[in-house]
Amino acid sequence: MKIATYNVNGVNGRLPVLLRWLSESQPDVACLQELKAPSEKFPEQAIFEAGYAAVWHGQKSWNGVAILAKKKYALTEVGRGLPGDPEDEQSRYIQAKVNGILIVCLYLPNGNPAPGPKFDYKMEWFKRLNTKAKSLIKLKTPVILTGDYNVVPTELDAYKPERWVNDAVFFPEPRAAYRRLLKQGWVDAIRQLHPDEKIFTYWDYFRNAFNRDAGIRMDHFLLSPHFKDRLKCAEVDRHVRGWEKTSDHAPVWIEISEK
Repeated sequence: MKIATYNVNGVNGRLPVLLRWLSESQPDVACLQELKAPSEKFPEQAIFEAGYAAVWHGQKSWNGVAILAKKKYALTEVGRGLPGDPEDEQSRYIQAKVNGILIVCLYLPNGNPAPGPKFDYKMEWFKRLNTKAKSLIKLKTPVILTGDYNVVPTELDAYKPERWVNDAVFFPEPRAAYRRLLKQGWVDAIRQLHPDEKIFTYWDYFRNAFNRDAGIRMDHFLLSPHFKDRLKCAEVDRHVRGWEKTSDHAPVWIEISEK
């Protein structure tokens, strides 16, 4: 089973890119972030015609999350929002069950400019995520926490770490919060299979960053211990970042074996 995550950076403006990638990559499940569209403007029909059912939580401006699954699977939304923010007005969290797996799609706050109120909100959101994750990892159901975490976990996850030291994605506090998630027992899929490689998922639009591979890794798959012996692949569709009018993120995907 192939499961992907992709910050599309505008689902309607980049719909041709999304549909092309879905057609070529054929993920069984795809989690999307930064829809930049209210719920009523989500392109449900186009995605349905591409072979996918969807659940989504949109927002008028910058945020929004969605989970897509091939029609052969039963896709059931089972919740949105975190403890302390059940309405999730910023549309950053949605979870659904697919093929016996609980899949959580999330989009953490960026936190810039930092320090400041936006960074404080980022850390408060991370705190609520840690609380939720503690309850999810105790479930008998396999769980996947995936999306754009807006966190660069280590120096290995940046082309030039010194370039990011003043950015909230690289601040010590969110990196420590990410480590606390791992200490709960969650497994970073990319690092499980590629422990020592520089693997990036984001390249900004400036300074010819993509062609120089001057990127960072901030889109992550965290897996509950149920997947210890089921994880087969964890990769990035890097080439998608080079397409015309594409997102500044590339899709990340994992492949897991059936039980």
